[in-house]
Amino acid sequence: MGTVIIFALVALLALYGIVRSLREKNILAFLFGLGAFAVFGWFTVMTVLHHGFPTGTH
Repeated sequence: MGTVIIFALVALLALYGIVRSLREKNILAFLFGLGAFAVFGWFTVMTVLHHGFPTGTH
């Protein structure tokens, strides 16, 4: 479940990158950020829905 936490952090950083690229009007960065957010965010959401929230125990 540690992978889910890391991927969620990557998705949040991609979201920050999307906002920053829109502010700077950088289309290529927006597209890569959107793709990264879509992939990592989808993985995070579907894993949490399927397995539940990470508890930190084995």
